[in-house]
Amino acid sequence: MSSNAKIIEMGGDLFYNSRNKLGNGWLLVAIAMAVFMGMSIAKNGVATGILFLVFPFAIGFVTWIFYQPRVGILSFLVYCFIMPYLGKHISGLQVGMGIEAILFSTLFAVIFYQRNRFRKRHLNNDLVWLTISWMVLTFIQIGNPERPSILGWVYEMRSATLYWVLTVVLTFLILNKRTDIDLFLNIIIIMSVIGALYGMKQLYLGVDEAEHKWLEEGGKKTHILFGKLRIFSYYFDAAQFGASQGHLAIVCIILATGPHKLLKKAWFAIAGLLLFYGMLISGTRGALFAIVGGGLMFLILIKQTKILLLGAIVGGGFIGMLKYTNIGSGNAEIVRLRSSLDPKDASLQVRLMNQAILRDYLGSKPFGTGVGTMGQWGEKFNADKYISHIPPDSLYVKIWGMYGIVGFIMWFGIMLYILGKSSGIIWRTRDPVLKNQLIALCGGTAGILLCSYGNEVLNTMPTSAIVYISWVLIWLSPRWDIPEVKTESIAVNSEEQQLL
Repeated sequence: MSSNAKIIEMGGDLFYNSRNKLGNGWLLVAIAMAVFMGMSIAKNGVATGILFLVFPFAIGFVTWIFYQPRVGILSFLVYCFIMPYLGKHISGLQVGMGIEAILFSTLFAVIFYQRNRFRKRHLNNDLVWLTISWMVLTFIQIGNPERPSILGWVYEMRSATLYWVLTVVLTFLILNKRTDIDLFLNIIIIMSVIGALYGMKQLYLGVDEAEHKWLEEGGKKTHILFGKLRIFSYYFDAAQFGASQGHLAIVCIILATGPHKLLKKAWFAIAGLLLFYGMLISGTRGALFAIVGGGLMFLILIKQTKILLLGAIVGGGFIGMLKYTNIGSGNAEIVRLRSSLDPKDASLQVRLMNQAILRDYLGSKPFGTGVGTMGQWGEKFNADKYISHIPPDSLYVKIWGMYGIVGFIMWFGIMLYILGKSSGIIWRTRDPVLKNQLIALCGGTAGILLCSYGNEVLNTMPTSAIVYISWVLIWLSPRWDIPEVKTESIAVNSEEQQLL
């Protein structure tokens, strides 16, 4: 055998052996991964297995976001609706982390990969600076003299500040086209209508196994009253479902009054009725004020005295019917709704008593007891604090307790400023279709702010995402408005025509 043949034969053997070693190496890696995954699933439950399963798809999704950041903000909006459903049906899954994952992926895509496509100067406005000021106050609260748990601060800060900041910033950078307001309205209305239909399924066909388990683990304390189920659909609970349905109901009703095509007006009207029914079956009494607040804002913004008077008469008549008559007393939903107007209601008296206790306790604490000391995270991470055992029952009370009277005045001032500035923008809008859409968004925001006095609504998804995006779209709307026609130029043109 020649020397060349020997070299070839030796090279073939070397390649064969290397390939076998490489194959054996990958086999060992695969076995190790299989063992690791099996042990993880056995220890942490099915949720871990699902995470392993979706991981490749998650990588592909993040890559898509880096190429198209709009996918990120729109996916975030949809995810906020289905997140509670996933949490109830996949035990152990930390669904809240999905919000941060989507928002931060979108933010990184804008900053590091698509930075030349988005103009940062759009962020230099009062809404962004107000948002940042609230974030700064939240970070200052880390040094609160009451020394609250840092973990409580981290968990509460997410809903109190983080989502607000990220949503506002990303919406300014990404959803800045005229068609985006139509896309936004279509998404939130369709997802809410699906939620109403799913709620009807729970009412007439019953809850599924996972939802039944959630009720048995503690949910039935607040969701089964006098043997009747309070419908929660695929939302976190009945309170959030009812408030969100009332919010979108008034949005749809306002849109139905706008200068749209007949088919579109019919869609808005039908959707509004479905969502109003969804609000009723939730048994959430405070959700009524989303309708009242949104309706009142609508009547103010249209600036038509006759319609304002007519709306006040109709709205006052509806409230009067609930308060002073027995009409509908055979319907459990209407009976519970009527109790929201009873000043002697036992639940209301307990809330007033808790507020009186807080008033005395917070008298010497102008900056409150710190972020994360009330509500769910207060009970979990600050159980040693007296305030953690007082149910807030209201976003207003919760902010007052955590941030003190100083923080509450700042927060409430920001909310009033946003409503006032939004009203000014809407009054100056000339495009009738755009104006109707903006009134719907502003009316929905006003309704949520009003009913947040009775429940923690504004700091819970999907309502938080809807309201924050609504603010930004209103702020952006002047660039989409039809051009202003100047009367001076019209007069000059008419004179020139006469001379000719």
